[in-house]
Amino acid sequence: MAQKLLTEFFELCKDGICQDLLTEREKKEVSNGATYLSGRIQAADTPNGNGRVYPKKVLETEIKNYLKIVKDNRATGELDHPEDSVVNLKNVSHLMIDVWWQGNDVMGKMKVLDTPSGRILKDLMNAGVKLGISSRGLGTVKEGLHGHDVVEEDFQLICFDIVSEPSTAGAFVHPEEKREVSTFRTRMQENKQNQIDSLFDRILRD
Repeated sequence: MAQKLLTEFFELCKDGICQDLLTEREKKEVSNGATYLSGRIQAADTPNGNGRVYPKKVLETEIKNYLKIVKDNRATGELDHPEDSVVNLKNVSHLMIDVWWQGNDVMGKMKVLDTPSGRILKDLMNAGVKLGISSRGLGTVKEGLHGHDVVEEDFQLICFDIVSEPSTAGAFVHPEEKREVSTFRTRMQENKQNQIDSLFDRILRD
């Protein structure tokens, strides 16, 4: 079975920041204008909004690998999911600086970067736009109990992107239509907001 591009949405902490997850140094940086985002970024052994279940064994392996990237300061992410499985540096908005387990939840903390997409992200936060975090990875799934798809051991975590929360349940992600090609690939992508496009244009003009 061909791998699919899998994305999952989780809402960040209130206002995008879990204060108790920030160090004293980071709190001082925030008071001086830096922006950190934190919250739950993945969950194991429980059906998510896309009807998929990530076994903890599968996530543990990939989070262990991802931590190596975090420690090397290479764990970047984008604002909205792109159309492929590659992290495009020109679109990077944030850097993941810490990831850890809390029970079956994967927690994360990231710093918003001073890039065009990072500045859009800050503007969205200042405008009160509700934000979430969404994992992006490649893997295959098999049907499990109660009709849920179970992610298999070939899952490869790519990154965590910042996305917007839908106002209507179930309206956030949608599968791309099946194409007439020999390999079946499904891309789950977030609905893009007109507000993001206008902010991006305004920042590029500045």
